[in-house]
Amino acid sequence: MEWLELTIDSASRGIGLLEAELTLNGFDSFIIDDEAEFHTFLETNRDYWDIVDEDLEKSLDGVSRIRLYLADGPDAPEEIARLRELLAGLLTAWPEAGLGTLALSMANVRDEDWENNWKQYYQPIPIGQRLLVVPKWMEPDPVEARIPVFLDPGMIFGTGAHASTQMCMLRLEELIRGGEEVLDLGSGSGILSITALRLGAAHATGVDVDPKAEDIARENAAINGLGADRFTAVTGNVITGQEALAELFSKTYDVVCMNIFADVIIPMAAVLPRFMTEKTKVICSGVLESRYDEVRAAIEAAGLRITFLQTMNDWCCFTAVKGE
Repeated sequence: MEWLELTIDSASRGIGLLEAELTLNGFDSFIIDDEAEFHTFLETNRDYWDIVDEDLEKSLDGVSRIRLYLADGPDAPEEIARLRELLAGLLTAWPEAGLGTLALSMANVRDEDWENNWKQYYQPIPIGQRLLVVPKWMEPDPVEARIPVFLDPGMIFGTGAHASTQMCMLRLEELIRGGEEVLDLGSGSGILSITALRLGAAHATGVDVDPKAEDIARENAAINGLGADRFTAVTGNVITGQEALAELFSKTYDVVCMNIFADVIIPMAAVLPRFMTEKTKVICSGVLESRYDEVRAAIEAAGLRITFLQTMNDWCCFTAVKGE
């Protein structure tokens, strides 16, 4: 099937009214691209600022528009005419609402374009000396003498492209020797758990507060041939939900990974010793260089000592152990 993508140029001040009027008149298959709404989202989700996609932020600079989709069938001309009439009526009825120009442009989009074109932006990513992150629909070149980590890229953080994830994977490549028990806090897509297992760890447990992450991480593990005997995914909060995670707290781990962000790592630092022995290595990433001192202070206050520090593209990754 072919679709028509109708783009309506608007303005941030009036985009809420435009959205409501479109929905009220039966035009409800649309996407809003608005810089102001994006920044409002950031303001109400300050804990996630450290992992904002900078390219996305730049792409929305000064943008305010609605992309509306209609099936390109015999009724399309009538629907487009109805839409034009609606937009003209809104400009007349609400001259002070800040609706913008409401200029309308149109393009054709095929079903298969929606479903598959985004895949072209994901290519295998070599990391370190031995690892290769591979989208699940691709086969790595057999000439590549690397260990493939297959992923189905989605909305959960952790595709291997971000500097913080890559630095964690580099540390895992150095620290995993075989047979380790790994704990992955803030596991997202499961990429770090899967990497550890592909490098030879015996078992990994991924924990995330987002219940969607549990299913996605388990699916990504299955893509790599890793079943429940090697990978466990759970939903929970190790800071506030310790009773529900009693089994998690009943064990210690050889390697603990945290690729999260500063505002979560800081309160989580006090919990880390409960998962550790004197030999445990904690790999911590997702920290902007500008916030490293805050995180280091929390780590040291928990009785841990930082033994390794790496930076990449304004981000930090460090390794910590127990003791003086």
